[in-house]
Amino acid sequence: MIGSGLLIAGLSQCDLALGQSPDEKDLIFRTTDPRNAEPALGDLVKHWITPVKHFYVRSHAPNPVIDPESFTLQVEGLVKKPLTLSLDALSKLKQHTVTATLTCAGNRRAEFNKEGKVGGVQWQAGAIGNAKWTGVQLADVLEMAQLTDNARHVWFEGLDEIKRDNGTIPFGASIPIEKAMQTEPDIGALLVTQMNGRPLTADHGFPLRTVVPGYIGARSVKWLGKILVSDQPSTNHYVATAYKIVKQTKPLDWKEAGPIYRFPINAAIAADEEISLGPGTFRISGYVLPSGISGARIRRVQVSTDSGDTWVNAELTGAEQDYCWRLWNAKIKVTESTTEVIARATDTKGGFMPYRVPWNAKGYLQNSWYRVPVKVQ
Repeated sequence: MIGSGLLIAGLSQCDLALGQSPDEKDLIFRTTDPRNAEPALGDLVKHWITPVKHFYVRSHAPNPVIDPESFTLQVEGLVKKPLTLSLDALSKLKQHTVTATLTCAGNRRAEFNKEGKVGGVQWQAGAIGNAKWTGVQLADVLEMAQLTDNARHVWFEGLDEIKRDNGTIPFGASIPIEKAMQTEPDIGALLVTQMNGRPLTADHGFPLRTVVPGYIGARSVKWLGKILVSDQPSTNHYVATAYKIVKQTKPLDWKEAGPIYRFPINAAIAADEEISLGPGTFRISGYVLPSGISGARIRRVQVSTDSGDTWVNAELTGAEQDYCWRLWNAKIKVTESTTEVIARATDTKGGFMPYRVPWNAKGYLQNSWYRVPVKVQ
């Protein structure tokens, strides 16, 4: 059976845009309450700048309803001048537009289930997107507030309401002060009001969110309501006891593990879960994201159809810049003995996709060789 995303132009030679399904909905919802959804991979790799309709949605609670006229951002903690900023006040500060890729720490989580069941949203490889973000530099706001000498971390708190066994909490995150105070060209963090030149949608944090380039998406808090400067990382559940790599989820395991910040190199093939092809030469496509380190660039993407015995170098497309993915395509040869297509990548900062990623209880940072089963017709 031919996968729904394949465009076949002949059985011996053709170009494929694997996974493209224009008749399907814009997003595939993994949960609807809260809203968690990812695009079909074929839609995802059509554009270097991801359209909002194809940008993944990650939420831990229902979208809050916020009146922009009465909205204010509170800045407090280890500062000499606490701030209360309206959207109008933020709009009068110097605006910056930065292109950056966000990716969920759980992207590709479902692959871990082959080794052992993991909880959380069962993402395939679509919890990633590249967008233009417009707003003010966090560093500019923190300078207005005048940090004290013992400032070490910056906490973010959202206006969403997450119901937990011990009460209702906001989604929260924190980043080291060194990251928070970075300015262009070394991008630290932005307080964002626009995505791809238009106001944020409710799904993406209207009216204000953080964007922290190079860090997992969980550090880019949506519906931002409060910034607190501290001498320690946030005590919010999503920093203190979540978004960490642990084998078990006992209290000591959480305490011993540190928060995840940077994302690792990753790549995917834009294909259905299994594809059917006749022997021949085909062109496939996908995305690749370098490690979340300033200056990291993709060195190469390689594809194999013979279990890794030989590899073909892919062609990279899209702009090459900090904290951004690139798209790729490659010509592959399928034979009677082909059982899967494999992709792997390396970057200029030493990042590489390993053969296997050790299993972890929350299914974070899956970036092993990307594999798509092939059924030869």
